[in-house]
Order: sequence, then C-alpha cells, then structure tokens
Amino acid sequence: MKDLGSLRYFLGIEVAYSLRGYLLSQSKYVADILERARLTNNKTVDTPIEVNAKYSSSYGLPLSDPTLYRTVVGSLVYLTITRPDIAYDVHVVSQFVASPTTDHWAAVLRTLRYLRGTVFQSLLLPSTSSLELRAYFDADHGSDPMDRKSITGFCIFLGDSLISWKSKKQSIVSQSLTEAEYRAMSSIQIAHNSVFHEQTKHIEIDCHLTRHHLKHGTITLPFVSSSLQIADFFTKSHSISRFRFLVGKLSMLVAATS
Repeated sequence: MKDLGSLRYFLGIEVAYSLRGYLLSQSKYVADILERARLTNNKTVDTPIEVNAKYSSSYGLPLSDPTLYRTVVGSLVYLTITRPDIAYDVHVVSQFVASPTTDHWAAVLRTLRYLRGTVFQSLLLPSTSSLELRAYFDADHGSDPMDRKSITGFCIFLGDSLISWKSKKQSIVSQSLTEAEYRAMSSIQIAHNSVFHEQTKHIEIDCHLTRHHLKHGTITLPFVSSSLQIADFFTKSHSISRFRFLVGKLSMLVAATS
C-alpha cells in the first residue's frame, strides 16, 4: 500500500475541497456525454424537462437506430450519482430504451442542453454537517400516462449533506393518493391514527410497519408543508423558479474551475 495523496478523481467523479466541505462533480464526464451525443448547437435551457411534460411509448416515430439513445441514457444514469437535479427526467427517458422514438430523443436532447449550461454544477457535502438523518418522501398519484402507476421520489440527508435520492415508478397501481403517499412514507395522519377506513384497508401492512417504527421512536414524522417538500422535486417537472428553489435545497452549486 502507498499514499496516493488527496482524492481528486475516481471513476469519473471529481472531488474538490474547500472550507465549506467537499464538492463532488462530473464535469469531464458531462463534456464526454455532450461530445458523444454530437449536439449541433450551443443552445442551453434552464430546466432539464419541460413543465407538465408527459411521454408514452406511442409518442413520436421510432428511431431507425436506437444505439445512440441507449448509450446516452446509460451515461445519464451514471451521471445522477452527483446530479440529483436530473434524476426525474433520467427516470422518464430510461423507460423507453427498448423502443425509443423521436419524441423521447427530443427529451434527451433537452436534458443535454440543460447539462451544457450547468457543466460545473456540484454537490456540496458540508464540513459542518450534523449526524441527524432526515428523509423526505413524496408520490405523484397515477401520473404515468402509460400504466397509471405513481411516481415515488425520496431524498435523504445526513445533516445538511444529501447522501441518497431516487425517482422511480411504484411497482403496482395505487388506488388512491393516500395509498401512493403511504408507499412513499409521507402520509403522517394515517400513521398516527390507529383507526383504518375503507380506502386504506389494503395498505395495512405498510401502515403497521410505519406505525411500529413510529411507536418505538425509530422515526418521527413531522409535518412538512407542500412548498418545502423537497421530495416533490423527484416526482414531476417544475417551473424555472420552483426548480431553482429546490435545487438550492439539495445543496447544489456551481464549482469554481481549478
């Protein structure tokens, strides 16, 4: 064994140090993706996906050669290691790798144009973070136009450091918003209430598990207003102002070049 010095670059992830903490980025990896995709102009956009954008396997014309689509989307999946700001749109375009269309490729191009304008976006892990674990969960009920499954989003912080996040489709169709949100661990009222009603009978297992940990103090379920529900970022597209607000809550910033 030998000391290789301070960590600077590992598997495409760049690490920078400052008095504020550690900065994780993949700027070189982003540049490689943009080059691989062969974008024809320098246009940039403010958000990686259009507001209220919906995509289906039947939208657009099939791509004659889906190889580039699959390659770029696979690269974007790896990029989400340090870029939670593209997690939702990467989740969307990843669903169509088997049979991508022109509409799906247009969605990928928009994400790439957003990345072109945010190449040096970094994830900050503050040096002053506490060891308190906080998690935000949310669900967008029946939002997938193809099968009406709900989208679950979550993000987990250790102190002020974002350490885990996800945007994913739930495995089964939820029959109500209550059910979708309970599966996403955000239905506080039902967890505190021991009386079930007709709409929640079929999620008793989820409810009992949550209530068990609540009763034993493993977790607490404080109320979070909709405006401050950070996990909402991972369930749908947003306006420019809302998008920027939530990105700020995720401790993302533009790193200085070195």
